[in-house]
Amino acid sequence: MTSRLPLAIAATAGTCALALGVTAPALAAGPANTDDKAMVSVFHGVPGLTVDVYANGNELLSDFEPGSVAAPQSLDAGTYDIQVFEAGKGPDGTPAIEKQVEVPAGANATVAAHLSADGKPQLTAFVNDVSNVPAGKARLTVRHVAAAPTVDVRANGQPVFKNLENPKEATSDVGSGTISADVVLAGTDTVAVGPADLNLKEGTSNVVYAWGSADDKNLALKTQTFTGIESPPNPVHAGGNGAALALDSSSQWLAWAAVGAVPLTATGVLAARRVAGRRD
Repeated sequence: MTSRLPLAIAATAGTCALALGVTAPALAAGPANTDDKAMVSVFHGVPGLTVDVYANGNELLSDFEPGSVAAPQSLDAGTYDIQVFEAGKGPDGTPAIEKQVEVPAGANATVAAHLSADGKPQLTAFVNDVSNVPAGKARLTVRHVAAAPTVDVRANGQPVFKNLENPKEATSDVGSGTISADVVLAGTDTVAVGPADLNLKEGTSNVVYAWGSADDKNLALKTQTFTGIESPPNPVHAGGNGAALALDSSSQWLAWAAVGAVPLTATGVLAARRVAGRRD
């Protein structure tokens, strides 16, 4: 397969300053997918070239610019031949990148067009974790899709993910709020990208892509955010004095056990009264 992308990238070498594009439209996780469907979005992380994206010969995206995340589309589950062309060159020309991607039924996935660690264009499919996020938390996922060495990812100056290699990812549920994030060369304080403020809202899943090329000095960050996956609140019950009592699973079991004991207690009282009546 012939790739046109390295030529385009070489033409842009040294022309881009360090960029931090860390905002992206929030993507609603939406209702549960049907058994034969999947939600698929595309991230374009190859600098210097606008592209058209095809799936099984059908145009999926046109004039797609670097650093962009496309809104998820509902696709039938199955195997797709993904082809990435320089804008206007498809579908009869030679694709710049091509790969078969398996889309699992019911999954939420992102297909990333990006550079390998040594600067070659490639496609990587990631499955997005859109399960419920614990109360008070946000999910943070970092994906290393840049032509750069192994890195550490820091939040507020402290490493949260270490020794992250291209094209790997790391995920953790963290406290919600705004953090200052940067990417450093593994085991050092040498900053490769950042710092940048990330607003991690409660009940969201936030995917941060570190993309671009270290040699071309155009490394950048891009976020993809999924909403609507907060955990349901704990049940609230009114006490006898009108005060609200939040119950966890164990105390809820005890509460139901107590409720179940009430009829038995009442029966015991009535039986005692009958015995006392007979004695009288």
